[in-house]
Formats: sequence, structure tokens, C-alpha cells
Amino acid sequence: MTAQDQASLDQVLAALGAISDSGSGRSLVELGWIQEPRLQGDRALFRLALPGFAQSQRDRIAAEARSALVGLPGINDLQIEVAQPNASHHQGAPIGAGGHGAGGHGQGPERQPIPGVRQVIAVSSGKGGVGKSTVAVNLACALAAAGLRVGLLDADIYGPNAPTMLGVADRSPEVSGEGAAQVLRPIETCGIAMVSMGLLIAENQPVIWRGPMLNGIIRQFLYQVDWGERDVVVVDLPPGTGDAQLSLAQAVPMAGVLIVTTPQQVSLQDARRGLAMFLQMGVPVLGVVENMSGFIPPDAPEKRYAIFGSGGGALLAAEAGVPLLAELPLEMLVREGGDRGQPVVLAQPATATARAFMALAERIRSSYLQPA
Repeated sequence: MTAQDQASLDQVLAALGAISDSGSGRSLVELGWIQEPRLQGDRALFRLALPGFAQSQRDRIAAEARSALVGLPGINDLQIEVAQPNASHHQGAPIGAGGHGAGGHGQGPERQPIPGVRQVIAVSSGKGGVGKSTVAVNLACALAAAGLRVGLLDADIYGPNAPTMLGVADRSPEVSGEGAAQVLRPIETCGIAMVSMGLLIAENQPVIWRGPMLNGIIRQFLYQVDWGERDVVVVDLPPGTGDAQLSLAQAVPMAGVLIVTTPQQVSLQDARRGLAMFLQMGVPVLGVVENMSGFIPPDAPEKRYAIFGSGGGALLAAEAGVPLLAELPLEMLVREGGDRGQPVVLAQPATATARAFMALAERIRSSYLQPA
């Protein structure tokens, strides 16, 4: 066989690049899960470095890699070296993509803590409509009710709902200083201090910003707010995997992130992508919160109806190797309290949802947020 008849390493990479992660849909080569591809005679070799949450895909990936490579000119065999999952593989450093792997996304020493703030916890979801803001607001209030000094940063710049949920949509924060020295004083309500884009714009005013402007306002909310002394700041992120998530992860060291999902499949698909994104950026995933786990009718509180399915949060947590932190039921009082600006954890503490929020807050407090 001549050199022209032998497959090149570029052909091998192109073939492997067609194999994708079933969760995010991204190429395994781009994610950095396929490493050190090489040729030895008629054999192709590579290292498969799957993060813990993707281990269930190993057999499929191996089969697809064999199908893609064996049969290329001069390749008659494939050897896959399986790496043990560990934190370094969660970085997902893309091959040949400087600035977007561990060095670009990981939480390195250049991250700047918020003065006076001991810990930052983000609440994220892969898609909208799963109750992420409801979780963030009630978790913040529950942590405060447990005795912690809590801040809430509403980083959902395009859809800021926290002011309505906390009953402060008609208030404006105090601003002092000018330019880079400008400082915003958060609104104090429900035992927490909060800032939100919703406090700075008119009710029906859209926010039409590109990435750099969004990055700027998030950094201002982090570092140009008089947070005072806080045990924790809870950050309500927008849905998806975009600029806001990148800006936060690259700016400030975090204790970790909670992934909010509902039980149904379409929510899980997007939640997997969000979870994978944080792992690739080196942000600890504290666990999964399944919202709307079962509907509790107000006239029959002993009953639960799984209108969005069941078991989705547990499945996602098991796939990722992280805890299922809470299964929050769906009650009409939750929606009513959010519309009235009265979080259910404070307004209706005896309800099943409020008790579940308090249990979630205690789990987070005892594991990550012990006061100094």
C-alpha cells in the first residue's frame, strides 16, 4: 500500500468529529472527550475521556468510532484507551481551541471575589418555564429565614422577574457616585438584599443588548453593589447556555450551581446541556432540583398528580453523578404568592412546597454555607 492509500490523521479527526454528545449535540472532538488520536500501522488509537455524567454513552461512542474509522484506507483495527472520569475531564478543553477549554472557562485564580460576600451560588436551567426564578427567590428567602445574611442577584437581564416575586417592582435602588465609581444599594425585602435589571428599567421596556453590554451590567451587579456582609449571594441566571453564564463563571469564584429541571423529557434535554456547560467551565454542580414534581390540588392536599411525568430529576442527577437535592411539588399557592410578591416559603410556611424549600435551604446551608 502506498502512502497515498493510507488514511491521514486529518481524515481520522474528521471521522471522529462527526460523533456527538447525545446531551448537548456537540462534537466529542470539540468537547475534548476524544484525545490523542494517532495512527500505528493499520491501527487507529485515541483516548476517550468522558466526564462522569456521560459515562452511559461509552458503548455507543465506541461503536460509532469503530464504524467511522475501520474501513478508512489502511485502517483495519481501532484501540480506545478509556480514561477514568475526574475533575480534569469536566473541563472539556476543545482540541486546538485556545481560550475555550480549561484555561478559558475554568475558575482560575484570576476570579475576583465580591467584597464582603463569603459564597456565591447560581441557580440555572437549560430552558425557560421550569420555575428557576421561583426556586432562586424562595431559596434565598429560606436561607435568610434559617439565619444567614443573603443577597439575591437577578442576572436574568432579559426577563427580570425577581422584583415582582418579591413585591418590590415599584421601588428603585439608591445610586451614588458616577461612572466606574458608581455604587448601587440593593433593595432590602423579605429578609434579603436584592438587585435586578427590573428595578432599573420601566415595566414594559425591553433590554436589547449584545454580549459585551450584558457582561458589563453583570459585573456591575457583582462589584458595584454595596452588598455589605453576606454569607451568600444567590444568582438567578437566565435560561440557556449563553453570555450571562459565561460572564458569571469567568468573573467570580462560586461555591457551585443548582440545575433546575421539571420531570419531562424536553426539560431534561436542555438541563443536560446546561449541566454539561458548567462542568466544562470548571464550576461545581451542587445538584439537581426537580421542580413541579407533582401537582397538589388545594381541595385534596393528600393527593399528587404527576402531570409533568416523574423521575426526571433523579435520572439527570444519576447521569451526572450529583445529588438530587429536592423534588418540589406544584401548588397553586406558589403561583399566587409569586404574582402577589409574597414568596410561598414566607407567606405559606406550612405548605408542602414551603417545607421542601426549607429542607433544600438547610441542605445547602449545612453543606456549603456555614457562617463564619
